[in-house]
Amino acid sequence: MLITITDADDERLTDYTNLTDVKLRSKQEPEKGLYIAESSQVIRRAVAAGHRPRSFLMAEKWLPSMEPVIAEACGQPDGGDVPVFVAEEPLLREITGFHLHRGALAAMHRPPLLPVDELLAAARGGQGARRVAILEDIVDHTNVGGRNIPQVSDEPKRRSRIAILEGLVDHTNVGACFRSAAAMGVDAILVTPTCADPFYRRSVRVSMGAVFQVPWTRIESWPASVQELKDAGYVVAGMTLGEGAVTLDELVAEDHRNLALVLGSEGHGLSDQTDQVLDRRVTIPMMHGVDSLNVAAASAVTFYATR
Repeated sequence: MLITITDADDERLTDYTNLTDVKLRSKQEPEKGLYIAESSQVIRRAVAAGHRPRSFLMAEKWLPSMEPVIAEACGQPDGGDVPVFVAEEPLLREITGFHLHRGALAAMHRPPLLPVDELLAAARGGQGARRVAILEDIVDHTNVGGRNIPQVSDEPKRRSRIAILEGLVDHTNVGACFRSAAAMGVDAILVTPTCADPFYRRSVRVSMGAVFQVPWTRIESWPASVQELKDAGYVVAGMTLGEGAVTLDELVAEDHRNLALVLGSEGHGLSDQTDQVLDRRVTIPMMHGVDSLNVAAASAVTFYATR
């Protein structure tokens, strides 16, 4: 349903007003059950992940390139006739508070977050996971019955890697951590109560939609919930600069099957309470007098080393 907008105060646009007010939006969007997806690519990834748009907002010139994703969104269950608001670019800037140069915005329904135990079960591969081998066009009966054919087992053999973001306040860092996690095959992410919202507009954009790819949920009782991770079979390792920590190489050499990696806030790092309940304290050795890495860079190094 195409709707031309001529007034910045149109009440149908409340989802999009004051998008640059981080404090307001960080509270308002979760309460309204929405998040904002910015850019045509991010919107496509959100819809592909099964997220439902409430509406779209864009300049008219972006309509042709957005038609396929709009059609896909309207074809989703309960998608209905999603409103597509179109306005001139100066008016769009007045509505949102910034120059919309990445194609389009979409107000999206927030998907419900999984309980922590369900997320951990999925990260470990679930119960009774099976691997199946497909033999294509093998004509030698000896090869079909040979010992080089892998055996199918009910017992999952894969390793699990999850990350915990403790108290990160910068939405750019949160988005970058999610992008690294997706690229390096991290199974899931938990965010603590004081961590910035992964579905905030800037987090989503910086992650290039990776927040839709990596399963995540918010862990409400932290660091008390460290015990829940341990009970689920995870070794909990915190990244720290504190004395007495093992190196990242040493952690990798231990070859843990289930590993939970805790990354602390941009300022003081891990909290003292968290530090006291870790199974491992881990550091990335630095050279040339550099004292530490930005948390986003540290996450990429850590996820790659422990993949």
